Amino acid sequence: MTTLASNYWNPYLETMAPEELRRLQLEKFQRIIAWAYERSPFYRELYSQAGLEPGDIKTWQDVRRVPTVDKGMLKSAQEAQPFPYGSRLCVPLEQVAEFRQTSGTTGTPVYQADTWQDWEWWSECWSYILWAQGYRATDRVFIPFGYNIFVAFWAGHYAAEKLGCEVVPGGVLDTASRVLKIKELQATALMGTPTYMLNMADVAKNRLGIDPAGLAIKRITCAGEPGASLPSTKKRMEEAWGAKVFDHAGATEIGAWSYECTAQCGGIHANEGMFLVEIEDPMTGEIIEEPGRKGKMIITALDRLAQPCLRFDSKDIIEWAAEPCPCGRTYRIIKGGVQGRADDITKVKGVLLSPSAIEEVVRGFDELADEYEVVVERIGDNDKITLKVEFNPGAQATEQEVLGRLKDQLRLKTNLGYQIEVHPLGSLTRYEVKARRFKDTRHLH
Repeated sequence: MTTLASNYWNPYLETMAPEELRRLQLEKFQRIIAWAYERSPFYRELYSQAGLEPGDIKTWQDVRRVPTVDKGMLKSAQEAQPFPYGSRLCVPLEQVAEFRQTSGTTGTPVYQADTWQDWEWWSECWSYILWAQGYRATDRVFIPFGYNIFVAFWAGHYAAEKLGCEVVPGGVLDTASRVLKIKELQATALMGTPTYMLNMADVAKNRLGIDPAGLAIKRITCAGEPGASLPSTKKRMEEAWGAKVFDHAGATEIGAWSYECTAQCGGIHANEGMFLVEIEDPMTGEIIEEPGRKGKMIITALDRLAQPCLRFDSKDIIEWAAEPCPCGRTYRIIKGGVQGRADDITKVKGVLLSPSAIEEVVRGFDELADEYEVVVERIGDNDKITLKVEFNPGAQATEQEVLGRLKDQLRLKTNLGYQIEVHPLGSLTRYEVKARRFKDTRHLH
């Protein structure tokens, strides 16, 4: 079997001196670009057109000369042979051990092949995540998602086993049955999207009469949405479940590239032993090294073999934190986690709007229920934003008072005005995986 020797099995990666870690990253980048150039027609053509060969990559400035790729390019590459992965594949088909695909919410999904070594790498990445969040062999981990062709929490499942945890797969159960199973088995940990964690808590309390904070859950690992790094959403989940909530970010075509640790310093660690994370100014293309400047993430998976991910334009908006994490890890901190996506940020009435800014405001109102929806539409020559909300029962303030404060906060945080509609509790769409609360219909006209 064709393999690439790797040194990610290093227990000291997280505490390496920064200069030593940078040397390791450069070595790994040189190795993976040579691997991709030699074995993938897609990457060889891309780099040849740019006048680059692997031997040209000697410094960090050379790394920045390497062309970026995006999801559209990956989709085009898979139209070639071999089916279904195309010209990005770097190993014979018989060495592919795992199939996954992206969710396909933006069109044709990206098909992702992994060798068994890749899958071990996935598990190792997630082991760092779970260990940093306090998972130990004494945990009983309930994973409430439909096991499918999306990567979702598959690797989290195997990493929990690797750490010695007991894993309970929640597969085909409905939400109520999952809550009851969590109670029956006294599960201590959960994994899921922020949306579904709030949905489960709502079902437990309002349909089953079970207070989720009274269950045995101690920690929850979230992924798939930026909510777990938004203070108001994190607060809601932690109060609902009586547990600590931790964020994580990853993607099918990239890997599990970041995690929040128990220090919870207001950001997530970039898993720099296994990934090269760069932040690019979307206007100038400059690589941002200093803290406090937002840009889009360009990321390289340094150890993935079957379909390497090299300088991938993820569209995720991130920024470096100014201070290191007090946990002692030397991996840099991404302040506030993933703050949105470059392709989600849209201009409304001449103002740049990020959906996560709306979520932060709405989730800061205890009087409002967890679910909401935003619709942007074109009325004549003008844009209209409608925010649909639900009220929790027993709110102390009047509806008029809450809506007045809500409009003021939205204007303050987003510089826009909103038409607010109040809907009956439970009437808005509930989501089990990634939510689709922001709906821009202007392109339909």
